[in-house]
Amino acid sequence: MKTYTAVVERSPETGLFVGFIPGFPGAHTQAESLDELNVNLREVLSLLLEDGEPQIEAEFVGTQLVHVG
Repeated sequence: MKTYTAVVERSPETGLFVGFIPGFPGAHTQAESLDELNVNLREVLSLLLEDGEPQIEAEFVGTQLVHVG
């Protein structure tokens, strides 16, 4: 079993949760709830992995707070 880190945001226009896997081309989706988003991300990853393990283009490191002013 492989584990991936997803970045999750909420769209201010639609109110939907948007998730993507950093560095994994095509691994993104959206949903009305976090549970639904997790299901959708697993489905997208399963479909993408049918073609074999991709070359990950980036590694998720973390987040930072940036203070300005």
